[in-house]
Amino acid sequence: MTDLAHTVPLRLPPRAPWRHRTRQWVRSQLFPSVGHGVLTLAVLALLAWAVPAALNWLVFDATFVGSGREACNANGACWLPITQRWNLFVYGFYPQAERWRVNLAFALAVGAFALLFFKRLDRRVLLGYLALLPLVMWWLLKGGAGLVPVSSTQFAGMTVTVMLGTVGMIFALPLGILLALGRRSKKPVIRLLSVLYIELVRSVPVISLLFMASLMIQLFLPPGSAFDVLLRVQLVLILFTAAYMAETLRGGLQGLPKGQFEAAQALGFGYWKTMGHIILPQVLRQSIPPLLTQFIGLFKETTLVMIVGVLDIVGIASSTAASAEWAGHDHEIYVFLALYFFIICFALSRYARHLEKKLEHNRS
Repeated sequence: MTDLAHTVPLRLPPRAPWRHRTRQWVRSQLFPSVGHGVLTLAVLALLAWAVPAALNWLVFDATFVGSGREACNANGACWLPITQRWNLFVYGFYPQAERWRVNLAFALAVGAFALLFFKRLDRRVLLGYLALLPLVMWWLLKGGAGLVPVSSTQFAGMTVTVMLGTVGMIFALPLGILLALGRRSKKPVIRLLSVLYIELVRSVPVISLLFMASLMIQLFLPPGSAFDVLLRVQLVLILFTAAYMAETLRGGLQGLPKGQFEAAQALGFGYWKTMGHIILPQVLRQSIPPLLTQFIGLFKETTLVMIVGVLDIVGIASSTAASAEWAGHDHEIYVFLALYFFIICFALSRYARHLEKKLEHNRS
């Protein structure tokens, strides 16, 4: 009997037809009760009214091509402030002959995000790419070493936003790891300095740090010396984000059982070998979703640099909305901004969700 049971293959019950599954899902998710059913019908009615009206205003009755505001349709959106100033939104005041460098820098930044989805890619290759990416982007955008130098005052639009966000993400994580390890260090001086730095930065608004970087740092420099303003705001964003990441990673370190550290000591591992091969891989794996959430916050915080005189895409949009030529069309400009940030932040959030599912699958 036992051998016969092992030879007979197990058969799964037949799957219900798709119509039955659809009906069951609708009943359980949309109409589980009378109150939920009324709410579902109200939302569907609102969508039936709002979606066609929004599409008519955004697309079907909108104006995409024209020579001036007189070509705009009064019943739809006028996208001419975006289409006619598209190069300004993307490249800012970057020299037209050198814009291929901006395109290449954008492609490298997008390539870094695409490489994260390759499961079989060697981690050393990925880490090497991420380590070199900020240096290559800075060289491409600023010039030198064979390229025509470009002043930071000519940086604006998406060029500033992508560079600040990408470089900030790459440098903030290793600095946050060092701060988290320093806060848990057994050496009092290192632990005290790490605690003071983290608590000081987290207790001050980022806009205050940006003002200090743009106005006060220059006062402490020797006469005649200059510190690139774009580099200053980049350092502020990195240092600010690293402090919050340090607290996230510190929570991950505290959540690991002490047996992990004791086992490493029993095997004769030193401190850095223990952290690099045993502790940090587990902490980073568990902390990836909240870290990506902080990366999304960093990308949105790049818009604050406009207040200290660095024209990112929000600065270009504000100057366009304030111009007399496009007065009254600020709704379209800010809808474009919302779509721009939504696409990028939604892509990062979906990647975070992808990693969460992957971690849940590995645990099960």
